[in-house]
Amino acid sequence: MRLFCLPYSGGSAMIYARWRRLLPSWIDVRPVEWPGRGARMDEPLVTDPRALASQLARELGGQLDAPYALFGHSLGAVIAFELAHNLLDRGAPAPAILFASGAEAPAVRDGSRWRQPLSDEALLRELRNLRGTPEEVLANAELMRSALPVLRADFLMCGAYVYRPRQPLPCPVHVFGGVDDETSREALQAWGRETSASFTLHMLPGHHFFIHTQQAELIELIGTALAQQSGRSIGLHRSEDHERVLRPATH
Repeated sequence: MRLFCLPYSGGSAMIYARWRRLLPSWIDVRPVEWPGRGARMDEPLVTDPRALASQLARELGGQLDAPYALFGHSLGAVIAFELAHNLLDRGAPAPAILFASGAEAPAVRDGSRWRQPLSDEALLRELRNLRGTPEEVLANAELMRSALPVLRADFLMCGAYVYRPRQPLPCPVHVFGGVDDETSREALQAWGRETSASFTLHMLPGHHFFIHTQQAELIELIGTALAQQSGRSIGLHRSEDHERVLRPATH
């Protein structure tokens, strides 16, 4: 089973680096890098979500000779949704599961606030509101000079997204939300309309970046869902890394 993981706004494939060690070995974790960051830093940034989904479908098309699933967090969930449809339109098999994390359902998204480029100051305010970036990182001017253009492009991509009604996906959709995130339960439940198969919603403790703060529980849920879908044993790794995630320090 291949698990293609799409990053959130401003993120890169590196956010999934540890997942390879934390999920069982029969799950082949493949973080997906978007243009303009990480290993693809030399490529131009993309601000059109449909263009990005189409590009990723072309790039991943040769890797679908085995069962696969898609995971995306926040903007990454929307791109994963569009990617699934794009792959189906190209005649590819459907994903075993679409995992959508920390994102309103595409049909109820309102990206109007992101349609114009945000200033550096406005971007920093947004980062603080999301509570996922340490203050010492935000105060690092050199680091922000490289990070803010990526974030600005991704926010423009949020603003450019237009939902297009289509036939529901023929695969199960598993959705994750943070109890303290501003994304409402109703907006998460609306993902259920995007599948003709099963729908599951899991609410985890934490704010928008529960993908990091609740990583152990999230990994368990993903591994269990993929095991049930493929008839395998979950068999999560019990490496030192995994033990640290399961039992975080209490001091």
